[in-house]
Amino acid sequence: MASRGRRGGVPARDDEQRCEERAEQQAPAPQGPELPPPPPVDYGVFMQGLVQAMQTQAHTQAALQAQLEAQVE
Repeated sequence: MASRGRRGGVPARDDEQRCEERAEQQAPAPQGPELPPPPPVDYGVFMQGLVQAMQTQAHTQAALQAQLEAQVE
């Protein structure tokens, strides 16, 4: 009796295949990755960053323009 198998005498391979088949039937076909909802946007912080980026760009452009004029003279 030491060599008793699974309940019902079903070999392990057949039982595993049945489990896999059931899992395949239950799982719906994926329609693409399901993404989490986007985080809420704090537009005040966004606008501050945008203004800062624009000011930095204007400052850099003015510095480059001054440097170019100094080279020409």
